[in-house]
Amino acid sequence: MELSTVQQIILIILASALAIFLILSVVIAVMVVRLIKTIRTIVEKAERVVESAEAVGDVFKRAAGPMSILRFIQGVMEHKRANDK
Repeated sequence: MELSTVQQIILIILASALAIFLILSVVIAVMVVRLIKTIRTIVEKAERVVESAEAVGDVFKRAAGPMSILRFIQGVMEHKRANDK
């Protein structure tokens, strides 16, 4: 089976298009993998920030009770000093 000139030209065009699409798909796949790695890194950093914020919130929550007692004692002492003068 012999191909005519038109068929050979069409075959060359299609083979070239297939090669170009194959190369483009490999490049796009590599870029997507890099993007996913970058997104994963950003998500990990965001999780660490959220954990830090939660830890700070817990510290303030635990310190709120003792701080209010100290403020109450300070207020009583200042009221006492003001009345003594």
